[in-house]
Amino acid sequence: MNNGPELPRFVRDLLASVPRHGEGVHSWVFRMARLLHPYRAESEIASTLRAAVQGCGRIVSESEISDAIRNSKAIAWQPGTKSEPSHWSGPAWPPLDHDQREAITSNGAGLYDLWEISPVRFEGEEPHTELIVDALFPGNPWLCGGANKSTFKTRHREELRGVLSALSLIVPSPMKGQTGRTKEGNISEHCLDNTGPRRFLVIEQDMGNADEQAAVLLHLAKRAPLALALHSGSKSIHGWFMAVGQSEDRLCRFMRYAVGLGADRATWTRCQFVRMPDGRRENGNRQTVYFFNPEVIM
Repeated sequence: MNNGPELPRFVRDLLASVPRHGEGVHSWVFRMARLLHPYRAESEIASTLRAAVQGCGRIVSESEISDAIRNSKAIAWQPGTKSEPSHWSGPAWPPLDHDQREAITSNGAGLYDLWEISPVRFEGEEPHTELIVDALFPGNPWLCGGANKSTFKTRHREELRGVLSALSLIVPSPMKGQTGRTKEGNISEHCLDNTGPRRFLVIEQDMGNADEQAAVLLHLAKRAPLALALHSGSKSIHGWFMAVGQSEDRLCRFMRYAVGLGADRATWTRCQFVRMPDGRRENGNRQTVYFFNPEVIM
């Protein structure tokens, strides 16, 4: 039983309008957490969101809910103000354009085509993670990789040599050093404060099958240089687009276009973990690389 103040009508309406899987569940959870902060304690927000997302078409983990509550607290909505606080500078993401996505995914292109046009193909069972990471991050930069979102470390590239193929996650941009500070002021090896300039912009999709996702990546590759595409080891294809030399404004326009085609906006955050090329998920599934173009990187 909730004894907090009554929620505004628009908040109640939004709680009753949970998007389906593939239509922005992740961003909806964040938005609702932000709107609920003035009215509910964090534990109550968690239980409210947990109940609301039942039946959305996918499992929304406890960590996803807790992350949304924690990360939205600093920009919690203040009743009586405009919908976004004045200091909010994040992009305004567009809704999914169903018609355009369908037009792109129905043209017959798919994962096989992505593999066919790859300038470099990897065969056999031996992992090629070290070779790929050497190409993606030349020199000896600070890299942040991990087995999962809770177990990670930031080290110089050479200190990580020989262990990367067993990891699941990596930040797609070099780090500034070994540690930085979180928004809460805590020292961490994985945080935005410690993430260097954007090197790759990774496009991940939660919706559609592998062929449909590959078709979207092939379409986006006409607008930006695609360096790498890999299977997540689950159900998504991740495309790594070269970002070096591009302005944040131009990259943001590209990301907005991709979000309109079904991309997850979470990877816009520079420190967001993405799948390690040719690494392993925690369940042992290989994150196979289907497309690799080192010429784009050079």
